[in-house]
Amino acid sequence: MLNNFESFDNSETATKKDIVIQERVELVSSHMYKQFLDYQNSTVNTNNIFSKMVDCLELVSDNLIKSFSSRGVATQNIYVETDSLKSFVVINILWHTISLTTRCNFKPQALYRDDGRHIFSNRIMALRGNYNEIIKNAKDREDEMAKLLENEIASLYIPPDQSQKCIFKIKHTGQEFMLNQTDAPREFVLKVVETVCGGGLYHQDGSVRTFTV
Repeated sequence: MLNNFESFDNSETATKKDIVIQERVELVSSHMYKQFLDYQNSTVNTNNIFSKMVDCLELVSDNLIKSFSSRGVATQNIYVETDSLKSFVVINILWHTISLTTRCNFKPQALYRDDGRHIFSNRIMALRGNYNEIIKNAKDREDEMAKLLENEIASLYIPPDQSQKCIFKIKHTGQEFMLNQTDAPREFVLKVVETVCGGGLYHQDGSVRTFTV
């Protein structure tokens, strides 16, 4: 009989352990599911905004061509290129090349705030240079991200709720702007183009320097 009671006690203990595991795992899965939903919704908003950015870049290119043509400047080096999935776009403006990409959103990620908050969001990165050239020797996603960050001009962080504002961060100044999701495509494109083309390049002397005006 003693062995039977011991068997019963062990079974009851095992059942309690199973319940504890089930409850703890349920908390983890609920937390991750919320992140997954935010990631999905942010992706939808990001793709919509990025598509509008491509349209804005086409308009920027058209206006630049008209402006430079009227001044007698050859415009064959002003053009926009994008991939079939519209996950990155490149605009070439004479001697400047700028890329925008959404290819940094391969998992749910949050933007850290100084007050300790974290905002789950997707990201559109603006890069100095041609996206394909920047990542061509990347070994994996971690290496690719490092190369993107090296060439980052600015980033736009898009939240899962369309009513929430995007956060626009300029890398070299640390400035931040809040933009509603309707105006964000136009304002991001224009500010990035102004930042890059409104400055210039120094002659090389062993280090790479740029200036802005």
